[in-house]
Amino acid sequence: MSAAPDPQGWVPDVLGEEFFQLTLPLRADDEGEVVATLVRALPERTAWQRLFGDRRMLADTDVLYVHGWSDYFFQKRLARFWTGRGARFFALDLRKYGRSLRPGQTPGYISDLAEYDEDIAAALAAMTDAQGAAPRRLVLLGHSTGGLTLSLWAARNPGVASAVILNSPWLEFQLPRFTRETIAPLVGLQAKRRPLDRAPQVDLGFYTRAQNEVADPEDPMDVDLAWRPAQTMAVHAGWLNAILAGHASIAAGIDIGAPVCVLLSAHSAYPTAWSEDLTRADSVLVVDDIARAALKIGHSITIEWIEGALHDVFLSRHEAREEAYARLGHWVDGWAAADSAARAAASREAGAPGVD
Repeated sequence: MSAAPDPQGWVPDVLGEEFFQLTLPLRADDEGEVVATLVRALPERTAWQRLFGDRRMLADTDVLYVHGWSDYFFQKRLARFWTGRGARFFALDLRKYGRSLRPGQTPGYISDLAEYDEDIAAALAAMTDAQGAAPRRLVLLGHSTGGLTLSLWAARNPGVASAVILNSPWLEFQLPRFTRETIAPLVGLQAKRRPLDRAPQVDLGFYTRAQNEVADPEDPMDVDLAWRPAQTMAVHAGWLNAILAGHASIAAGIDIGAPVCVLLSAHSAYPTAWSEDLTRADSVLVVDDIARAALKIGHSITIEWIEGALHDVFLSRHEAREEAYARLGHWVDGWAAADSAARAAASREAGAPGVD
């Protein structure tokens, strides 16, 4: 007998097992239908926990993950890191990426990062419908361009996120700030005149090769190359202008208003020719520049340097990958304990029942 359909529309996801997805309709644009896709993984609970309550540190927490450029969500272990601690995990494939890409659309294209506010609002609404009435903490988790997008969103929406975690966030361009400020007006002019003009393709596929070289058999991943090509998707003038505008906002300073953990490789490498160095470094961003830019996004910033990590620290070789998860676990456990203690103290001061 087949299972009854989910009243919210959740269906099994391509990742299988405990993963489900929900299509989020958005406003159409000149390329037609526009959607985002929310992927969900829920924590397993014992019969005891179902009867008497889940006492795990993150049982009252939701995590929302946003991927980077030319990417989508496929990291099962990342989801299980959170569900194993009692949190509900959600990942958002933004419009025109991955599960959300529709025929005839320009992959990944957007002209203003604030347009993703609609995607994020739809995701949060679906997460709220799934949780019932009890308020829950929200942790934002973003990789690369997703880290830039979520940082700007959190600053525009203060008090919504309880914590923000950034995996190699693209907070600054891979050129000196003076160069960025020089080319930005030219890109802006081109974005107004011919927003879909393409920039030259400079990705030689070395980052994908590095990931394949260090693939961890203990954490296998199946990647759909139609959604995450070996060489990045085409870069268009309108999209690049949106990115540079986001970088300018970061350079001017924003306030996320929540504790932030930034995970970075300890080294950068320039992918002009293949070498083994590319398997032990970030070959996409200049990590020192990202660390400096991270100091401008809030007042409580922790930077974790991961020796031997790639641009996506959770796709690094085994030793660096384990170190990244260990560092993340240490930070999350410390944040959750401090946050729970602060909320309990606030409840006592307000005369409400305390939280054990």
